[in-house]
Amino acid sequence: MPEKVDIILLGGTVVTMNPTYDIYPAGGVAIRHDSIVAVGAAAEIQKAYTADDIIDCTDQVIIPGLVNAHTHIPMTLLRGLNDDLRLDVWLGYLMPLEREFVTPEFVKLGTRVACAEMIRSGVTAFADMYYFEDAIAEETAAIGMRALLGQTVLVFPAPDAATYEDALVLCRRFIERWHSHPLIQPAVAPHAWYTGTPEMNRACADLARAYNVPVHTHVAETALEAENSHEQNQMSVVDWIASHGLLETKLLAAHCVHLAQSEMFALKKANAGVAHCPTSNLKLASGIAEVGEMLEIGLNVGVGTDGPASNNDLDMFEEMRLAALLAKTKSNDPTILPARQAFMIATIGGARALHMGDITGSLEPGKRADLAIVAMDGVHNRPHFANNPDAVYSRLIYAAKAGDVVHVMVNGRWLMQNRTLLTVDETAALAAAAEVARKIDTFVIKRESSPYNKLVLLSGVKRQESFEVQVKVPDIDKTAVLQFLQSAHCKISRHAHYKQYDHYFIFDGNDPDAARLRHREDEFIGDDGQAYQTRSRLTLTSQAERQEFPNVVMLSRSRYLAEADRSLRFYREYFAPAQELEVCKDRLRWHIVYQDTDFAINLDRLILPDIPGYFLEIKSRTWSRTDAERKAGLIADMVQQIGVTLDTAERQEYAEIALNAGRTP
Repeated sequence: MPEKVDIILLGGTVVTMNPTYDIYPAGGVAIRHDSIVAVGAAAEIQKAYTADDIIDCTDQVIIPGLVNAHTHIPMTLLRGLNDDLRLDVWLGYLMPLEREFVTPEFVKLGTRVACAEMIRSGVTAFADMYYFEDAIAEETAAIGMRALLGQTVLVFPAPDAATYEDALVLCRRFIERWHSHPLIQPAVAPHAWYTGTPEMNRACADLARAYNVPVHTHVAETALEAENSHEQNQMSVVDWIASHGLLETKLLAAHCVHLAQSEMFALKKANAGVAHCPTSNLKLASGIAEVGEMLEIGLNVGVGTDGPASNNDLDMFEEMRLAALLAKTKSNDPTILPARQAFMIATIGGARALHMGDITGSLEPGKRADLAIVAMDGVHNRPHFANNPDAVYSRLIYAAKAGDVVHVMVNGRWLMQNRTLLTVDETAALAAAAEVARKIDTFVIKRESSPYNKLVLLSGVKRQESFEVQVKVPDIDKTAVLQFLQSAHCKISRHAHYKQYDHYFIFDGNDPDAARLRHREDEFIGDDGQAYQTRSRLTLTSQAERQEFPNVVMLSRSRYLAEADRSLRFYREYFAPAQELEVCKDRLRWHIVYQDTDFAINLDRLILPDIPGYFLEIKSRTWSRTDAERKAGLIADMVQQIGVTLDTAERQEYAEIALNAGRTP
């Protein structure tokens, strides 16, 4: 008497991805409740089992559901917003926007759009890292997909947490709510070592171990990240995260493009999973991971799309095909990562990387019924050859498309049948996404309208009204200045020597708050002539209003000050100025009191542009015309004592001097 089950799939080629890679050209799969009961030849399945629901899979391939090993699914709502940027610039562009828009409702909508796309691509399980992961879990569970969901932890403010301590509390609550769910595996997701602190990473590792949940983090994605780790930490990325406990957890390491062999062995010893994201790594010019070497070492490697704002899709057929091709190119060996192995890392390999290999990733009795059924009758997949039993892998990797997926099941539940989504209202989700896009467009257009708006969104800025009386005299006698400073007329309160490296970004347009943005790096020089300290800052200045006094100038302008904590290249690409200008000078500065009034005296030697001699600058803050007139008179007295005639005073600032020096007469 045949045993009763719920569903039988019959007649298709069954690609099991079990330990012996069994293939059944005319096979069958028996399913009861959420699990696979039996896999084998169609005749044997028909003989042993009966079901009310029997699906004819003739000319189709029954495969384990694909596993997207790393993504950020709500970023479907940011897809195509700004492309062709370096990773750090791209993050700098997106993170302020995320702080503005990302809410629980935002991530739920992004999840609906992403799940619709992934189901159509045959994906049944994925690993996510984002904000408001509890809301993502609610939507994912309702749709019926399997997921490892990592609550992001960052050292700086995020959309859902002001501090990393807040993020850890949020993560703990998330884990406690979802820990025993049949579809959702909660995880701790410290974004990366460079967006955290040692204390934060140790706290993340402790939390993961306490609840026996995975850790999901970015590891060695770019060459710059790897170089910075060696420079700042005196060790590799993997060694650094290991020193803070992350390798003592069930680790999923995303990207891993720039690993030394010793780091690969360390990850293997820790039984860590690696998520290889070929499209994103190419698009962001991060490099090509040594997947062939990782697999030879025995690492658990999976394939991920990364987020749809950096890929820009969630198509796993495209991703596993590219993984195979890139591995061959990287090694200059066409035998590396053959089709069967490429399909393996997109199925059971991905499941192992997510620490889910015991329940999904292959078609075996006892495992969850997570599978996809792929049509093979498209013109792009004809003809078929039967002389090589592994030919089905070649068809799946090198010819099949996401659109060939006909049916998808997760945990014994149909999510798509006959290419019709059953658990997502795709039309409504796309309409809502279009409305969000309109709001983001309005926001971005405003942000891009001025450098000030971009600077505010990038980092907090301070506005400072600046009124200065100043005189600048070129070709000054340095000895005369030093003699004046040592005279009884002035009292020195502070003295410094530094080199100033100024990089000006000049913008088009008539925005009064955005004449130019200056990136300044001060390199302080000690008595031994060696640099002992540096500082960097940004100053956005309006066009100065000039008021002439006898032989001096009062400048009035608005200034916006911000910390410069990123590279000069980052700011160049982020602000995209119309023109750039460099000024470098060696500066001796004295803060003095002259006739009970504070002044700053600078003795500057311009290195770039190379202008011989010294410039003398005397300046003081002022608040009224009367005060300005008084200070202008004092400046004239000092200049006279130094032995200079004010007729030679320079009315231009250094930026204008540099601009004029660079022009052809």
